[in-house]
Amino acid sequence: MGDGLYKNADELLRERKAQHPDYEYVKREFVPRGYAEKTMVSVYEIPPKKSAYPYHYHLKNEETFYIISGEGVLRTPKGERTVRAGDLLFFPADSGGAHKLTNTSEHEMLTYIDFSVIHDIDITLYPDSDKIAVWGKDTNRVYRTDDNVAYYEGE
Repeated sequence: MGDGLYKNADELLRERKAQHPDYEYVKREFVPRGYAEKTMVSVYEIPPKKSAYPYHYHLKNEETFYIISGEGVLRTPKGERTVRAGDLLFFPADSGGAHKLTNTSEHEMLTYIDFSVIHDIDITLYPDSDKIAVWGKDTNRVYRTDDNVAYYEGE
């Protein structure tokens, strides 16, 4: 494990991801994967009318968000609710932690801190698109959930 970190958020490298018309974000990693054993911390900015990620939940990793600025809609298994600056959101590692955060503003960024408890391997499920993903240990793959094969097939 490394030394403690002390940085202003403005000093963090900005990485933009926009690979789909409905999804876009700028991510600034404070505690990147691999720096700490079980923690990742990043600042996210979601542009107006975009979401960072599709509706999903993790089977190992837990997430806590703190909304710094802006307003949006949080979708969970219990429905949708408005979120705004000052809100804290927790997503456990199970189907009850499913979530999707969307910036509903016309002009303002939705900015939040993502505090994640991570594991070497995580499984993420995407209920709306029937996908499953395996993340970690140099394995970053996404599959259709109906792409099932027999255990000994190909052996």
